[in-house]
Amino acid sequence: MADYFDRITDKQADLIRQAQVFFVATADPGLAPGMHVGAVNVSPKGGVPLHVLDERRVAYLDYTGSGNETARHSTAGGPITVMVCSFDSEDAAVVRLYGHATVTPVAESPLAEQLLAAPAEEIALPQRQAIVVDVESTATSCGYGVPVMEFGAQRTVRERGRRYKVPRKA
Repeated sequence: MADYFDRITDKQADLIRQAQVFFVATADPGLAPGMHVGAVNVSPKGGVPLHVLDERRVAYLDYTGSGNETARHSTAGGPITVMVCSFDSEDAAVVRLYGHATVTPVAESPLAEQLLAAPAEEIALPQRQAIVVDVESTATSCGYGVPVMEFGAQRTVRERGRRYKVPRKA
């Protein structure tokens, strides 16, 4: 059973700060899928921290490398959910942050210095934008469905899988 809050609690903030990966889900406010675009987009984010700015805001540095659905949905006014899981064997937990995001080019973001202080060194892709989430509510649940895993390393450019990608024509 989940516990709901109107802000990021201290315990949630601790889990967020320790996370090596988090997940971002956004929705098209019209929930209208189109060609090559779904109504809901879910993306894993690794290599960069999810910064807890205060009890109602988090932010992260976003990189190029895939579609830009998070920005498209957020700019259109769609909702965002950020999910952080504990993969630790001693402390199962899932934290969800619900709200709306603002997308700003990194150079124009008032958070640029803070976000750029912890870049994803191994991604080796251009930084795309700053994503700031205004958190309207949060939830913490048990996390029993989350497997116990140990962090090995962030993925490097050389390890960027291409097995499932369709080759692009020149």
